[in-house]
Amino acid sequence: METILFWTIISIIILDFIFEKTLDYLNIRNLKESLPEELKGIYDEEKYRKSQIYQKTSMRFSLISSSFSLVLILLILFFGGFGYLDNFVRHLSGNIYIRTLSFFGILGIVLDLSSVPFQIYSTFIIEEKFGFNKTSPLTFLLDKLKSWGISIVVGGAIISFILWSWLSLGWLFVPVVLGGLTFFMIFMAMFYSSLIVPLFNKLSPLEEGSLKSKIQEFASKSNFRLKNIYTINGSKRSTKANAYFSGLGPKKMIVLYDTLINDLTEDEIVAVIAHEIGHYKKRHIYQGLLVSVAQSALMLSLLSLALDHPALSKSIGGLDASFYMGIIAFGLLYSPFSFITGILSNTLSRKNEYQADAYAKSFSLSHELISSLKKLSVNSLSNLSPHKLYVYFNYSHPTLLQRIAELTG
Repeated sequence: METILFWTIISIIILDFIFEKTLDYLNIRNLKESLPEELKGIYDEEKYRKSQIYQKTSMRFSLISSSFSLVLILLILFFGGFGYLDNFVRHLSGNIYIRTLSFFGILGIVLDLSSVPFQIYSTFIIEEKFGFNKTSPLTFLLDKLKSWGISIVVGGAIISFILWSWLSLGWLFVPVVLGGLTFFMIFMAMFYSSLIVPLFNKLSPLEEGSLKSKIQEFASKSNFRLKNIYTINGSKRSTKANAYFSGLGPKKMIVLYDTLINDLTEDEIVAVIAHEIGHYKKRHIYQGLLVSVAQSALMLSLLSLALDHPALSKSIGGLDASFYMGIIAFGLLYSPFSFITGILSNTLSRKNEYQADAYAKSFSLSHELISSLKKLSVNSLSNLSPHKLYVYFNYSHPTLLQRIAELTG
């Protein structure tokens, strides 16, 4: 049984890699040498050539980094790396909680450190070459340390909670853990921007002026109670622009990147905010939570069955059945399920984006929204003509041309 599970895991990993790289190949082949007719008026010739070079450079780098990750995980599996770590933590402590936290902590740091050279190259070579990077080496280092700290505290608490539930609750494992994770998702949806974001960026209330007045005027017109409008110093790390809606109930807020304010006109920013408010009005925030809860319920139900089988731990080199080895093996075997749920989530997300665009359109903001989407896409050197299969499997948003067609139709 262990052998069958082992080769099943190997097959899943290799097939997933082949599939993703095939999509990448199709996507890059879909680029046209000359500016396509449908992109005229969006890209000029020079900017289009630059976007092509950026897309091809990113794709080649992705091939190298993902190939490294593939070789690394295969070496770990074939040479019993998980088994060595299992043996190490078993000698480290007899306490199951200490062993589990040590296992995931060591594994997480080792895997992250192995990816640091690629992260550095991506940030300071590729993004720098194309004029996007604003991250300093000190900021990069501090971000990494802060991310580790959050992972240790939050990840450690979640893992400990799941372990306790598995050891103590029997058939109540799934409903109790699902309830705990649901509470955590709601808590983070409400407080992420006020608790986590300030650790990395500076949030400031939007200054009084015509932009704030226009945003408040639209919020009033759309019957949307909005007290909190913030700006975030996104330019600290990149020239790429963004805006997002955060929070629930009285904690809801709109956050604008300073780069967005610099790149767009005030009317275009209002159109972007109208789109974000559209997500709230269409209850996409709550829908997203329900989808996450449903996905978590499926995953936990399968996990509760899998953890009862010692063969799962032993298939990846475990000395005996253990919670942490079972989690790792289950995570590798769960990939096909997450692939399917990912397709469904992306399909739903694209539908929601159309609905949010339509909401902005209902306030006669189509022109301003189209103009903002064009600027944001061109400024980030986006691929505006991706392959249809790549869009279907990987895009959470419709393409720019699809959105323009809907907004003008």
